[in-house]
Amino acid sequence: MSSSFSHHGLQASQYTILFFLSICLAFFNVEAKVHHLKWEIKYEFKSPDCFKKLAITINGLTPGPTVTATQGDTLVIDVTNSLLTENVAIHWHGIRQIGTPWSDGTEGVTQCPVQPGDTFTYRFVVDRAGTYMYHAHYGMQRSAGLNGLIRVLVPEGTVEPFEYDDERHLLLNDWWHKSTYEQAAGLSSPTFEWVGEPQSLLINGRGKYNCSLAAGAMDSCNKENSECLPESLTVVQGKTYRFRIASVASLSAFNLEIEGHIMTIVEADGHYVEPVVVKNLNIYSGETYSVIVKADQDNSSNYWVALNVVSRKPNTATGTAILNYYPNHPLKSPPTVAPVGALWNDTAYRVNQSKSIVSHHSYIEAPPRTTDRTIILLNTQNKINGHMKWAINNVSFTLPTTPYLIAMKNKLHHVFSQKPAPETYDYENYDIHTVLSNPNTSSSNSIYKLGFSSTVDIILQNANTLSPNNSETHPWHLHGHDFWVLGFGKNKFDPKVDPKNYNLVNPIQRNTVPLHPYGWTALRFSANNPGVWAFHCHIEAHFFMGMGVVFEAGVEKVGKLPKSIRGCGESK
Repeated sequence: MSSSFSHHGLQASQYTILFFLSICLAFFNVEAKVHHLKWEIKYEFKSPDCFKKLAITINGLTPGPTVTATQGDTLVIDVTNSLLTENVAIHWHGIRQIGTPWSDGTEGVTQCPVQPGDTFTYRFVVDRAGTYMYHAHYGMQRSAGLNGLIRVLVPEGTVEPFEYDDERHLLLNDWWHKSTYEQAAGLSSPTFEWVGEPQSLLINGRGKYNCSLAAGAMDSCNKENSECLPESLTVVQGKTYRFRIASVASLSAFNLEIEGHIMTIVEADGHYVEPVVVKNLNIYSGETYSVIVKADQDNSSNYWVALNVVSRKPNTATGTAILNYYPNHPLKSPPTVAPVGALWNDTAYRVNQSKSIVSHHSYIEAPPRTTDRTIILLNTQNKINGHMKWAINNVSFTLPTTPYLIAMKNKLHHVFSQKPAPETYDYENYDIHTVLSNPNTSSSNSIYKLGFSSTVDIILQNANTLSPNNSETHPWHLHGHDFWVLGFGKNKFDPKVDPKNYNLVNPIQRNTVPLHPYGWTALRFSANNPGVWAFHCHIEAHFFMGMGVVFEAGVEKVGKLPKSIRGCGESK
């Protein structure tokens, strides 16, 4: 977790020294352990929502096994790709990979993907306690089931700013019956076929599809299949529980409710939060939380854990699990109808919850007061030769065949565009509320080169899609760093006015943050982790269609690259 000293007023060089000193202290923890895991990645037929389809599994499991370690421990994970016809890469979402940028698991950015039949070893230190996740970062494999939870515990004797008797976890996901090949083909087609709304919402890999809707595929749907029995989380009346919650959703923004119980948010993306009491938790793809729940209700019945889609008009049934009060039967259905959650289009409610999450008063790391560089990123829907794309500042992002980390470390400058990526857009004249009169754009694999240890502000600006009166929610995830969330705003960001209202006192640090419809989100981070790092929308289809950028800082400081990350493009 965050250390309690403040960086307020520190120079960049001092900040960097303190940053790496804190990491070194974790590395040399005498209690640190090495956890050696062996994973086989392969397709298996699974029925997580009663409908049988191929899913990508880890040692036969989807979601994959929960990884548990203590701050300062080293994870060594041997990943064998048994997919036969597909490459694979696994990203350790929220783990900063300080000193090991080649283990970030981002195909095309930090490594060549693992080819069928090969084994690749990820080795890295989990340097900060908290709740994280892992998932595929090749193509759209995350939505095929390759994902799981990471729990990083505080060292023994460390006191956290909240108490609980035990913990449970909730891994949230949306689920399609079409294969990722079908989805990708539709997104790439000149006629464009959207992936559509998910068939089911899964909690810990379990959901319930209405088999009567499986037209022409009734043989593939069995509502009696034990794989789709609801997840049951057993609690004892009077005890207090920490629920670790992570969203690996491919598309959906979620609203989570535990019927009859309130939740107190205490952790977000590995950082302690000034406690926020909520009835419903909004959680976006790539975000993690810990909430405290008191089992203080009548124990004669069980209660629903309900998951609903927000920000998009729902066309998917509520996902449900059971909060089981001992000694009831774990699968005893609650006597009520599952809660339907908050209004899906209540943007103000969701923005206000985003704004309410700030750093715990005892764990504040104040951001630098000023910035060295401001980059404004306009998110728009566009077209290239009739193909639907997403673009940033009118450029749709593409990955090179030689990963950036390898190319830059070995000075292979010709393998990606050396043209500087655009810093901003014509914000004075651009109307974010209308459909583009000329949606055409171009693609590029150019990147942003940042000064090492410089302070960078990123302004995410939302706009209308190519459909009238429509602006979508985009959760943005930064690899290799945490950023301070300085503010959220409506309409168009004004660089002369809005920075005056930034929260520089107690902003939360995160690795993923939502960009709300027709609004802006302001971030600040210190580019003090040497490497090349992706920053992208965490919606699978949106990143696939070009909504992302890449930052480089201090790549010359990166140690010798392992040979195992080579093997594609000009890195063979």
